[in-house]
Amino acid sequence: MSRDYCRGCGYPYNACLCGSILPISPKTQLVVLQHPAEVTHKKNSVRVLSLVVPDLQVYVGESAIDFGPLREFLARCGKPIYLVYPSAQSRSVEEQPIARDVVLLLLDGTWRKAFKMLQLNPWLSDYPAVHLAKGYASRYKIRKSSRPDSLSTLEACAYMLKALDAGLDVTPLMAAFDEMVDMRIRAMPASIQSRYRNPTP
Repeated sequence: MSRDYCRGCGYPYNACLCGSILPISPKTQLVVLQHPAEVTHKKNSVRVLSLVVPDLQVYVGESAIDFGPLREFLARCGKPIYLVYPSAQSRSVEEQPIARDVVLLLLDGTWRKAFKMLQLNPWLSDYPAVHLAKGYASRYKIRKSSRPDSLSTLEACAYMLKALDAGLDVTPLMAAFDEMVDMRIRAMPASIQSRYRNPTP
């Protein structure tokens, strides 16, 4: 049996997020390089991110050929461009003066997939890499990660935007994200829900 989907948020009507969506328009241009495996993932945070930040640009692919259109856009955008990726070469976004009107590139995928995307796209090394300082805790309790410092793409965007523009209210991003997470938990059997509502310390 087919399901009816909301035309506003794209989720099934019984899981509609429209009531939790309040769009924002940051000065920073967010660009997501999304691994193909993430596109149909039910816990994909970029989907929610695109509802709250309508100007978000998402390019799906893995190899340099896949991102040809993105590279053309970056070549003519006329703005400073930064890659959000923690590495030995990256610098904390909080420890350097970066204007709001820049382009942030984010890799959306598991750590393994994101690293592979980075290796397949050496052109990304042309841009300075930045990361968030330590101390940010993820609220993405429905999806496990191999790293304790992992953040969802939406969370990374929200914290990056706030670091670049202290006056920007990113509450709409986190509110929509929390609702999506809670929606996924409510869809679980009661015995499973308790694991997420009352996680073991």
